[in-house]
Amino acid sequence: MGDLWVAQLIDAGLDADQLPAEAAWSSIRSSLRKSCGERIFDGWLKPLKLAACDLEAGEVRLSAPSAFMATWVQNHFAEQIGAAWRAMLPHVRHVVIEAGADSGRSVPEAAAPEPEMVEAAPVVPTARGTVLDTRYSFDSFVVGKANELAYNAARTLAEGGKLAFNPLFLHGGTGLGKTHLMHAIGQEYRARHPEAQILYMSAEKFMFEFVSALRAKDTHSFKQRLRAADVLMIDDVQFIAGKDSTQEEFFHTMNELISAGRRLVISADRSPQNLDGIESRILSRLSWGLVADINPADFELRYNIIVKKLEALPAGTVPDEVALFLAKRISASIRELEGALNRVIAFATLNNRVIDLDFAQEALAEQLRASQRRVSIDEIQRKVCEHFRIRQTEMGSARRAREVARPRQIAMYLAKQLTQRSLPEIGRRFGGRDHTTVIHAVRTIEALRVKDAEIDADVRLLLRQLEG
Repeated sequence: MGDLWVAQLIDAGLDADQLPAEAAWSSIRSSLRKSCGERIFDGWLKPLKLAACDLEAGEVRLSAPSAFMATWVQNHFAEQIGAAWRAMLPHVRHVVIEAGADSGRSVPEAAAPEPEMVEAAPVVPTARGTVLDTRYSFDSFVVGKANELAYNAARTLAEGGKLAFNPLFLHGGTGLGKTHLMHAIGQEYRARHPEAQILYMSAEKFMFEFVSALRAKDTHSFKQRLRAADVLMIDDVQFIAGKDSTQEEFFHTMNELISAGRRLVISADRSPQNLDGIESRILSRLSWGLVADINPADFELRYNIIVKKLEALPAGTVPDEVALFLAKRISASIRELEGALNRVIAFATLNNRVIDLDFAQEALAEQLRASQRRVSIDEIQRKVCEHFRIRQTEMGSARRAREVARPRQIAMYLAKQLTQRSLPEIGRRFGGRDHTTVIHAVRTIEALRVKDAEIDADVRLLLRQLEG
């Protein structure tokens, strides 16, 4: 709701500097929920309230329910929150995170540090209205087999030499590192080319700004700004699916940049061949360059990520057996893995406990129970396709031959059983099918399992493989 509100205000002709603080904070909260994950957001960031915003002084004050929470958020998220405020309201220079006036103290007054003035996160100046998060660099990106191709391609593009590919298309599930690499590309390219124009935005923001330009009858400025970029990066392009006018402009922007030899980086949650609702001519251009996938991190990569994060903490804060435990049990995404580590450390600090294996299991009990059955639709589709020896693109194709339709129905059935996705969401991941198609598939497989031993055996085997 926050992003829509902001878009409507922009469409009404207000400049970004004029956006009301409440609208900006609503949009920032929505962004934080996506970037940090729901568990971290609900536990630490959702309770924050906008206490005051003085644009003349360039100061925003946020209040937390307790001094401990204010200090923890300040230590862990001040830079990210500051960068988000600056992106929405460029006049904001300082963010103060403090305990609310009516909050009770959970620790003795002397032990609760006074809230400090927090500078807005260090950002790399880019084209108007965008920032690059300095935490997301190539040095802080942990490389493994799952992301090696994407990492090497990103570094090659960022170095600024002659390119054998353009655009670079990054795809992978939520929280696997696509946005990290895009910010790293922008920072590295700017370090090598200080005068370069670098523009990063989500596909959603691309759409909002384009609609705003249409309503203001000033599409020329919009086109000029994007096409002047030396590096243009568009995140989560799947969000413009079905938006015909936005796709038209996106197509022409791509063509202009590629023809001019400027660098284009696009990301999505799936490969071009599996993007639904995107025009074929756009998909053709996306496939024209280098398509680099980022797969779910394997155990070795997850462990190395934790080790990298622990380098900033005192030695022995988190013992190796806990790091190994987290790497083994938290496998859904890198973002969730980092969130679990933050939760363990925060709970230990809050309860004055020593971190060991028993404490980690206690702190993460709810998350571990939830992750036992958490499987992605992409993973289900891969497993089903491997089992039946068909191409994964058949999961979204229109073919109705039995050798394709039956595995597709089984995959829909498994998606309903093993994920929390709604029926319409499942349908969209299978070629934009209607929810009634998913219901039919589920009922068909349920009936077949009763009377067809071979189908039942296939489903049982796939369930065992997917549930680990």
